[in-house]
Amino acid sequence: MTQLTKYALLMILSSLISAFSQVLLKIAAGRTYRHKWQEYLNPPVLLAYTIFFLCTFLTMYALKVVPLSMAPLLEATGYIFVTVLSYLFFREIPGKKHLLGLFLILGGIVVYAV
Repeated sequence: MTQLTKYALLMILSSLISAFSQVLLKIAAGRTYRHKWQEYLNPPVLLAYTIFFLCTFLTMYALKVVPLSMAPLLEATGYIFVTVLSYLFFREIPGKKHLLGLFLILGGIVVYAV
């Protein structure tokens, strides 16, 4: 496995972890709170933003090796991960436009890879 492949996989992993933090934010948004400040300062929200922060460092670390021209494609995998996780956790079924968008993202990744 080449160094570029390892760092590209690290960026994809960062995107996956970031997608999990988005699930945490959605869970927190579905709850009701007595005070307005509790909407922003509760354990799921704080954990989600901490994960986002750490994912930023993972991505920056991976960009030491991954070319900037490849980075947006690897980051776009997050849309796929969020769709899959929202189905698994919330049983949200993506609509036709959403699926078309995902296939366009996948197509772009495949075209760039080839």
